[in-house]
Amino acid sequence: MSDHDSRALEVAMTGSPHLVRDVMTPTVLALRHSAAFKEIVKALHQWRVSAAPVLDDEGRVVGMVSEADLLRKEQAYDGAPVRYGRIRPEPATSKAAAVTVNGLMTAPAVTVGPDATLPEAARAMARHGVRRLPVVGPDGKLKGIVSRSDLLKVFLRTDEDIAGEIRSTIAPRLFGDPSEPLRVSVRDGVVTLAGQVEDVRLIPVAVGWVRSLDGVVAVDCELAGPRRRSAPSASRRVAGPI
Repeated sequence: MSDHDSRALEVAMTGSPHLVRDVMTPTVLALRHSAAFKEIVKALHQWRVSAAPVLDDEGRVVGMVSEADLLRKEQAYDGAPVRYGRIRPEPATSKAAAVTVNGLMTAPAVTVGPDATLPEAARAMARHGVRRLPVVGPDGKLKGIVSRSDLLKVFLRTDEDIAGEIRSTIAPRLFGDPSEPLRVSVRDGVVTLAGQVEDVRLIPVAVGWVRSLDGVVAVDCELAGPRRRSAPSASRRVAGPI
């Protein structure tokens, strides 16, 4: 790898996005796997949440239980009274028949580590169709929980703050003191970069770094190489009498 490539890689890595630990909620409701049905309903109501991680006796996350899991018990019956001589049909699923969280929960739980990036957490949510992820350490023990709304917090950052970081950190570290100052504008999270730079190979590095900043929605790059200097005109020899 050339010195230029090493420098570009090092600089680009410093622009890594925030991690899950930066946006997660550290104090969360957690349920033991032996919790009874009504205990679960009461806990979810008191904490005003729709789901909670389930822990084993050692405090490791083994599953998630949600309001959807609990409602399967209601959905298993049509609500009609049982006539004399008829037996109410058994619930259609084992979850509907369960009376403790161990039988109600969805297992194994989809989890994420505290050092995962926000895009990694977002991809895990999308891939598994969940709205929240328990955050666990290497030992599998609960550290917190991260939700979709947590991942969106970074987009609350102001345009002025984003532009200020680009001007004070990214531009000088990548391009030094260019002859023509870079023009940086941000509107609704969309960054526009314009101006001339000496080394055009650093333009994609700049775009990648800016795109990784918290609150950036998109990058419109209008950066270009230095202007070409016009070649001096050749002197003309005028024919005349010798």
